[in-house]
Amino acid sequence: MITPHCTTLVLGSMPSVVSLAGEAYYAHPRNLFWDIAATLFQISRDLPYEVRVARLLAQHIGLWDVLKTANRTGSSDASIRNAVPNDFLALLVTYPQLRHICLNGAAAGRFWQRLVLPSLCAGLDAPRLREIMVTPLPSTSPANASMPRKAKFAQWRDALLMSTGRLAF
Repeated sequence: MITPHCTTLVLGSMPSVVSLAGEAYYAHPRNLFWDIAATLFQISRDLPYEVRVARLLAQHIGLWDVLKTANRTGSSDASIRNAVPNDFLALLVTYPQLRHICLNGAAAGRFWQRLVLPSLCAGLDAPRLREIMVTPLPSTSPANASMPRKAKFAQWRDALLMSTGRLAF
């Protein structure tokens, strides 16, 4: 979900089983993403999904995934096989206003580095590549229990507020 007004893109690896069933990004009730959006942008988790997305887009933040397709057992990123990335070269050409990419979790970061970055380096000119800030962030998934909620929130807050022009201190 992205519009021509988005300057920031939040990328997960691929939707969880719960998100696929609910046809909604970050649909698991214990996923922190919508809690972060509620605190930073007053986008209540209780709002209908379409309204939450519209309000996030109004903040110039889009949602997508690094992977277009893959085989996976359950929701575990560790079981992802046969991963095919989305076409980020076409996306960045189509949406030249995109300046910040937030990678939601280690798997999104690994797939970005391995499957996306080489095509961007080959297909984009150096000035455009330098315009894009890529920020790896801790996964908002409830499966990522190794980092305390407060620490995850602080990293996400800093990244999203900086990308929307509201510096966090």
